[in-house]
Amino acid sequence: MFMSKKSSTFAADFDPTVMYKATDKICDLMAHEEDAIQIISRFGLEMGVGEQTIEQVCESHNVHTPTFLAIVNYKVFHQRVMPENIDIPTLQRYLKNAHAYFLDFRLPRLRRALIEAIIPADPTTRIPGLILRCYDEFADEIRTHIEHENEGLFEEHEHDDERITSKLTEIKNLIIKYYPTKPTSTEGTVTYTLISVMSDLWHTEQDFADHCAIEDDILRPAMTKIQSGNRRRHLQPQTEELSEREKDVLVQVVRGLSNKEIADVLCISTHTVISHRKNITRKLNIHSTAGLTIYAIVNKLVDINN
Repeated sequence: MFMSKKSSTFAADFDPTVMYKATDKICDLMAHEEDAIQIISRFGLEMGVGEQTIEQVCESHNVHTPTFLAIVNYKVFHQRVMPENIDIPTLQRYLKNAHAYFLDFRLPRLRRALIEAIIPADPTTRIPGLILRCYDEFADEIRTHIEHENEGLFEEHEHDDERITSKLTEIKNLIIKYYPTKPTSTEGTVTYTLISVMSDLWHTEQDFADHCAIEDDILRPAMTKIQSGNRRRHLQPQTEELSEREKDVLVQVVRGLSNKEIADVLCISTHTVISHRKNITRKLNIHSTAGLTIYAIVNKLVDINN
């Protein structure tokens, strides 16, 4: 019985000989490597491959085999493989198809599922709507990111990926911490739909992070011919308690006041307001106004009726 090559090795003792090769059957790859399914579709490959090898299927679809293998092995084993003959047009076609997947399918579908999941939430709070607003801000960020990539402006947005994926992490955390259950409910409101959405959010976060990593670790080095080190992800800071003054600033932010208006209300300088806002974002690990509003409501810093 064929076993996933990923399951037969570990990162600590990675063996490059177990990676997928051009002579392997592509049906084995499709059947046993979940991480490879999206890649196959983004190269324009289809089902019904029979007993053909990876090389045979790639050649019949005009896909550059070494480039296909570089992406597959990167996705499956999280090991950067940089063959010298990476084909840039093939790689760009893959990325363009990935962009279409996110914009035309994944993001709209996830939004519909999110709406369905939060419908059972307590209707007396504004939190469900604010969670949806957080998601819309995230979707807009991805849309802008992708539009610039499609224009070839990769260098200008090299560090956007961490900020965008952190917003999706934020949405997950807001649901986990603050999803409003109905006060009269005896069985709770954590439905299968909500659990499914959480799973979709998780997979979308990982998929987009992998997509950005492919750009960083394969596309840019291939285009510039410069080997770059693996980018390290910053650990999320632990939540800290807000000071009383920071709480005062947060309340005014939720009210919609500008930095200057907050400074006038609290009789402090605009520079001090900006410093407090940075501390609030760092301590709470919440970057959007909608997310800050949810935090303020849940922690009774503001009156929900206002």
